[in-house]
Amino acid sequence: LTPFQRAGISAVDGIGTAWNSYVSLRSTRQENEKLRKELADLKLRTAHLESRAAEADRLGGLLAFREASAEVPMVVARVIGAGASESSRTLYIDRGENDGLRKNMAVITPEGVAGKVLEIFSKTSLILLITDKDSGAGALLANSRTFGVVRGTGEPTVELRNVINDQDVAIGETVLTSGLDQIFPKDLPLGTVTSVEKGNPFKLIRLKPAARLDRLEEVLVLLTRQEIPAKKEAEAAMKAPDKKP
Repeated sequence: LTPFQRAGISAVDGIGTAWNSYVSLRSTRQENEKLRKELADLKLRTAHLESRAAEADRLGGLLAFREASAEVPMVVARVIGAGASESSRTLYIDRGENDGLRKNMAVITPEGVAGKVLEIFSKTSLILLITDKDSGAGALLANSRTFGVVRGTGEPTVELRNVINDQDVAIGETVLTSGLDQIFPKDLPLGTVTSVEKGNPFKLIRLKPAARLDRLEEVLVLLTRQEIPAKKEAEAAMKAPDKKP
């Protein structure tokens, strides 16, 4: 009977080993699923923390700019929506008539001009961005103080018009608001020159907007056309969002 006994014992041992392997494999799979879930939760928390950190940086820049220009009445507003039309460049903010906003008030960021208030409601407002085809602003070249007009193109860039061909315009030159449109205070950054060509009768000049219009989450609405003083603190605040840790 010994051979049969050995065969039986071997079979029982094999079944036991297979069962233990199955139990162990099942436990390993459960642990792997648990680890995957914990990893996914950790990634989500990390993304949330990074978002909060970025928000803190943005709000810190807004606060620094506002404190440096404390004598100029302004309110901070959050972007809560965008215009439905693909051809328009408009945004909705969470501030309205109840907050003292009125039509044609200037909307800016610490970097520069974003647009103006187009429509006003009790608690919200519609903002026309500087890149919209129906948008415009009085402008001047920072170096020569030559006047012109900035017009939106419906694209990420804008145009500086009414500058004669004889006027020297350098690539990278800053373009500021002139204040002549009675909307934007004087000497706010509008953009920088990216291309210059001779036209008829005026130069064809393209600008990159100073404000990052593709990533607006908070803006400042100026409650007055009072000029913002050119302080070192304000200039530092305008550059703060571009710095990386």
